[in-house]
Amino acid sequence: MLEYNNTLAGLSWSDKLWASWFQSVAPRTAGFNTLDITALHPSTLFFIIILMFIGASPGSTGGGIKTTTFGMVVLAVISMAKGKEDAELFGRRIPKEQIYKGLGIILLAISWIVFATLVLGVLEEADFNKILFEVVSALATVGLSAGLTPTLSDGGKVLIMITMFLGRLGPLTVAYALTAREKRKQQYRYPEERIIIG
Repeated sequence: MLEYNNTLAGLSWSDKLWASWFQSVAPRTAGFNTLDITALHPSTLFFIIILMFIGASPGSTGGGIKTTTFGMVVLAVISMAKGKEDAELFGRRIPKEQIYKGLGIILLAISWIVFATLVLGVLEEADFNKILFEVVSALATVGLSAGLTPTLSDGGKVLIMITMFLGRLGPLTVAYALTAREKRKQQYRYPEERIIIG
């Protein structure tokens, strides 16, 4: 709808439908583009950033935080809003440790995106939306570009390469590698303390 009179303007109704469908699937993993990414409306660009961040499903070669991670955390938030103790779906409950891992993956991914976007914002003279697009595309290993990557400084290109490498490994894998230590059974637990939230 946002591109109806913009990048889709010269296409027939059916071609607009196919181009829209393809361009909404490609950011999840493929990296192909049938539309000029540099000419997209800023809101469309942001929507594609969200799709790239969520990414593909587990077991595929696609990047992103994965559809199941996103869905599980959304389900946990909905369950919390309903006052339920467990996240439940289709007569099953999701273990809390998986929800913690999902939250960890999302937080680590967002942390790196914020860091890389801030650094590129300092290094490069470019539109914020395009910088964010390039960073998320690199972290999600999508392969789409808003035309900024070829014009980056050497430092910017190195940062994008590191982001692609971290995205291919996965945020949780990197975190485990950096904090790897021998697992041992904890001999004690601290007392609970309630904190004010919200």
